[in-house]
Amino acid sequence: MFDTLSDRLSATFKNLRGKGRLSEADIDATAREIRIALLEADVALPVVRAFIANVKERARGVEVSQALNPAQQVVKIVNEELVSILGGETRRLRFAKTAPTVIMLAGLQGAGKTTLAGKLGLWLKSQGHSPLLVACDLQRPNAVNQLSVVAERAGVSVYAPEPGNGVGDPVQVAKDSIEFAKAKVHDIVIVDTAGRLGIDQELMRQAADIRDAVSPDEILFVVDAMIGQDAVNTAEAFRDGVGFDGVVLSKLDGDARGGAALSIAHVTGKQVMFASNGEKLEDFDAFHPDRMASRILDMGDLLTLIEQAEKTFSQEEAAKMASKLQSSKGGKDFTLDDFLAQMEQVRKMGSISKLLGMLPGMGQIKDQINNIDERDIDRTAAIIKSMTPKERAEPTLINGSRRARIAKGSGVEVSAVKSLVERFFEARKMMSKMAQGGGMPGMPGMPGMGGGPGRQKKQVKQAKGKRKSGNPMKRKAEEAAAAERREQAAQGGAFGLPAQEDKNFELPDEFKKFM
Repeated sequence: MFDTLSDRLSATFKNLRGKGRLSEADIDATAREIRIALLEADVALPVVRAFIANVKERARGVEVSQALNPAQQVVKIVNEELVSILGGETRRLRFAKTAPTVIMLAGLQGAGKTTLAGKLGLWLKSQGHSPLLVACDLQRPNAVNQLSVVAERAGVSVYAPEPGNGVGDPVQVAKDSIEFAKAKVHDIVIVDTAGRLGIDQELMRQAADIRDAVSPDEILFVVDAMIGQDAVNTAEAFRDGVGFDGVVLSKLDGDARGGAALSIAHVTGKQVMFASNGEKLEDFDAFHPDRMASRILDMGDLLTLIEQAEKTFSQEEAAKMASKLQSSKGGKDFTLDDFLAQMEQVRKMGSISKLLGMLPGMGQIKDQINNIDERDIDRTAAIIKSMTPKERAEPTLINGSRRARIAKGSGVEVSAVKSLVERFFEARKMMSKMAQGGGMPGMPGMPGMGGGPGRQKKQVKQAKGKRKSGNPMKRKAEEAAAAERREQAAQGGAFGLPAQEDKNFELPDEFKKFM
């Protein structure tokens, strides 16, 4: 959603690099470019004015004029101001002193309230709570049935005594749900209310009546991040008519301009608390203003990546894999079964393109990331699963006839099987060297990054190489020299740079906190 804004801001900051000192004209030109970028992203005009005024004021101050690198200071200022307009610090849910905690969802029809109720229920369940979803949208056709299906998929309970479709009193259902939750020992009640296509008095009156009936601890306003500036107008109308405590942004994975998301916290004075960024129930998390600002400025989001890895990866399994790679056998205990298990763990974290997008600087190869074929991991898994247990444990056994059988069983070309085995050996060697503290040799091709066993491009015929000598002694000397050159190349840096023999090397402080 913020791709265009990120590209414009990155281009603006690129013009500042290399300047030892920023003149008044440089600051004005940068502010003008940032203003255009924000307006093109559909950020509300009052927000843009306040943002640019703060950036210009700080850019003319001491922190930039006396800085060793003024361009980096300007980026730091823009980052801090972005965090500020996104709400500042992360806002957490308030829980009632006496259970159940009541959370009421409000918003227009089509904003995604019902699906979001299931996502919030699943998220709270993963935190150790026992949520209950309450069907108070009795107007929209099949809304009650939809909430029941979503609750079943999320593995949480639902309270839906009325069939809906215009039948039943939503205020009475909301009131009865509190007693039901107490009887069934649910510590959180999530009330899904009805929406309308636009703001009207009937909608406001019903939402206010439900609010008065259940006295919610949190009223969350669900807004579709793709509807532009109308999201801000709707939020203001709900704030004045019913009131709400926090905002939930849905459909953040869309390709519309995301200015409404940047505007809503500043305009309404209510913070964004959660963000939904996909169709799956798991595509939901707490909204962190500092992490979102970091993503917009192409600085990555390593904290979220680490949190996802901690949720997915077992510490016990990770220690087991590390011991295999650190063994005296040079990592040969690490088999294709282990390789498959690691790939499946990564897959559980989400799509490869989303994970790569959280790394700093990945905006520069955005097109390549977007073109990643996620099915390459499935093809790799199919190849490994077509092998016998002995072949997975000892890939050196895989000869021509075995490759043909595996290719036939997994529905790929023989060359794809050969490529996978070669890449496995490279990956094992690299991971073993890293585990033993030897640095990172060249990265081998990984599934989904163009090196997988997917559709093979037509090979360009290579020119004949240097002929080998017919003299056995001379040929042996040539092969030894070639092997030495390959070894030197393999000890290069991760991006083909020469390795530095510095045993006292330490990571910068900025990276140590992530380790």
